[in-house]
Amino acid sequence: MEINEFTLRRIEAMEAAFDRTALAVRMMESALDTYETVKVDIDRLTEYLESGAWREDFEADEAGLVPQTLKRGVLSEDGLYDLLADIVRLHEHLQELTEEE
Repeated sequence: MEINEFTLRRIEAMEAAFDRTALAVRMMESALDTYETVKVDIDRLTEYLESGAWREDFEADEAGLVPQTLKRGVLSEDGLYDLLADIVRLHEHLQELTEEE
């Protein structure tokens, strides 16, 4: 049996697709494992925003009551809301991807 140039290129292309896919799968597995470990944090952040505690802390920061040396990115006006919105979009994207199969 003889292998022609077309067959060799096809094998090379499929090998490249195999390598890209294997890497993406490993990266996705790692990302999902990491995401799973922060689910409790996501729930806590959601409750923090929805309970009104965030608003209290934000207003205290605006009044200068929170030390400037304290990291307080969570109190930025859009930071927490945008992060939680990103999570919703991520869930929707994952749902779309799984429905395509």
